[in-house]
Amino acid sequence: MKTLFKSISLGILAVALVTNLSSCEATKNANNKQKGAVIGVASGAILGAIIGNNVGKGGNGEMGAVIGGVVGGTAGVLIGAKMDKQAQKIEEEIPGAQVERVDDGIVITFDENSGVYFDTGKYNINAASQANLDKLTGILKEYVDTNVLVVGHTDSVGSDESNMTLSKNRAMAVTNYFTATKGLSAGRFTTNWFGEQSPVGDNATAEGRAQNRRVNIVIVPNEKMKQEAQKEANKG
Repeated sequence: MKTLFKSISLGILAVALVTNLSSCEATKNANNKQKGAVIGVASGAILGAIIGNNVGKGGNGEMGAVIGGVVGGTAGVLIGAKMDKQAQKIEEEIPGAQVERVDDGIVITFDENSGVYFDTGKYNINAASQANLDKLTGILKEYVDTNVLVVGHTDSVGSDESNMTLSKNRAMAVTNYFTATKGLSAGRFTTNWFGEQSPVGDNATAEGRAQNRRVNIVIVPNEKMKQEAQKEANKG
């Protein structure tokens, strides 16, 4: 599996970089590290990877606060190297997951074909999903200087209201598994949900609906990692 190195910003330069970086493997991450010195903007790249056209619409303030802006300069390079390493480990430990490096963060997409899924209309985490969440737990315990955003989505089957509730319950189930069951600090986690509002596949097809029944897990550097990277950069 490949980790897609993407950096989407509001400028033409970022678009060009996306073209160059989007097909690199996790182990070939030099360009991804270097981009921190070039792009120092607070783009909506991670939000775009999670919720697509809903970027900029209401209700995303808390998510934006968690994700923050892109760290530029030498500090950005140092953070990029750490996040590249973590993304590679996730890819190795959970081969079914779709792992993307977007700006300073890591976006993991779990759907019915990639590791964490739910029975129709249900939100309890089954044994197969637990196994993959356990692997991710181990990595989150190793890389402690990060915050985690969990976002739930559904397909378009059912009412808007029921799908919103279902996506909330599924996202909360994942967060609670990490915190209540596995003992990760609740302070690291933010949970959000969008029901059927943010499809990535065609809801008119069974394959597309399966893609839309997903949970995104976003890992971003916390303030401690950013401050330490800045201190190290200032020494240079």
